[in-house]
Amino acid sequence: MNSFESWFCSSSLWSSVSRRKLLPWMLSGYALGEHVLEVGSGPGAITDELSRRAPRVTSLEYDPRFVSQLARHHKGSRVNIVRGDAARLPFPDNTFSSVIAVLVLHHLKSPQEQNEAFQEFHRVLQPGGSFFAFEIREGWLQKAIHVCSTFVPVSPASAFARLTVAGLRFARRRSVSRISPYDSRGMHCLTNLALTR
Repeated sequence: MNSFESWFCSSSLWSSVSRRKLLPWMLSGYALGEHVLEVGSGPGAITDELSRRAPRVTSLEYDPRFVSQLARHHKGSRVNIVRGDAARLPFPDNTFSSVIAVLVLHHLKSPQEQNEAFQEFHRVLQPGGSFFAFEIREGWLQKAIHVCSTFVPVSPASAFARLTVAGLRFARRRSVSRISPYDSRGMHCLTNLALTR
């Protein structure tokens, strides 16, 4: 992530929006189960809320700075912080009741790496477990925000086929345009996916 992304994802604004609006909307009608894998936790904007919604949370993060920060914050809690790569998860098969990835997939370096991550999510999910994703679409503003950062958007048109190949089944999809008051043309178009194993 570049410095702007790190700042924004660490902000109280993003934490508040994630906790009060985003997660309730994403998870509406679904239970996380006993053990949640949070992929790409970053500075932990949703980690605390996930720990209120599930008995156990494992947060996977690649950046060692965020791993250290999260480990200090969650020391002695039901949250386990692990440094790792989404495309090569360090967990046994059938470990998690759900996997959640919020604004993470576009940070993987290629569509192939994203496909590997999808296969890994399927592998570590328990039978009947759910995968939830929230991603931004490609656009000029998103490209500008990701200057000097990895930005490989997941096309909604191909996402379902790619996830199905990985073994996940469609449960629900919601798309929302113009969630940002700053853009009336839908430049901040976001997609929420819920799939099951």
